[in-house]
Amino acid sequence: MSTNRKAPSSPPSRTPGRPGGETAAQRERLLDAALNAFSHKGIAASSLRGIASEAGVTPALVNYYFGNKTKLLAAVVEERLLPLLMNLAQGLRQVGDQPIELVGGFIQGMRRIVQAHPWLPPLWVREVLCEGGGLRELLMSRVAPLIPHLLAERFAAAQRRGALNPDLEPRLLVVSLIGLTLFPYAAAPIWRGLFDAPELDDEALARHTLVLLERGLEAPRAT
Repeated sequence: MSTNRKAPSSPPSRTPGRPGGETAAQRERLLDAALNAFSHKGIAASSLRGIASEAGVTPALVNYYFGNKTKLLAAVVEERLLPLLMNLAQGLRQVGDQPIELVGGFIQGMRRIVQAHPWLPPLWVREVLCEGGGLRELLMSRVAPLIPHLLAERFAAAQRRGALNPDLEPRLLVVSLIGLTLFPYAAAPIWRGLFDAPELDDEALARHTLVLLERGLEAPRAT
């Protein structure tokens, strides 16, 4: 009995330099499959065999491109995760100095990232928030200077100018801001189902968060 099912791809002959053509496409599929597995199963629970199967290639091809799971994770971080966060940080450097501009820049920037890359919120919950998460050290060493420290410093500067509520702690404001964006995105299937509210899309969530924070940011008016 014949079958039309396509067998998983085997490793091509190794050549110097970065892959091209179909070879590059296979590598990209492996990165996509790894991201999907890491965000939905967790890094520790994801196997190279499972990632290869999802990408439609043989496990040998994973070894060909990445060598092992540690190097595959490093490639995911360097080529997929960090570029997104670096772009977000660059956008935050370009917005105005008013606290509401910084907050709006972060909320809208994160909305765009999540719309294009829905794997980010579940990956953040599994591998940063959860104890023993595989990306927590990355957050502390490389992501913190990019975004949390940047925001905290600019909020503190605004507070010194009298442009931010003096009762707020700038560092905790960053914690609140991240918590009010990434966590609702990660939990969206739950609360949309709970309230039977599919119309509450990512744009509605961004508007709500911005309005929620706006009043609390204002410095008291002189009487």
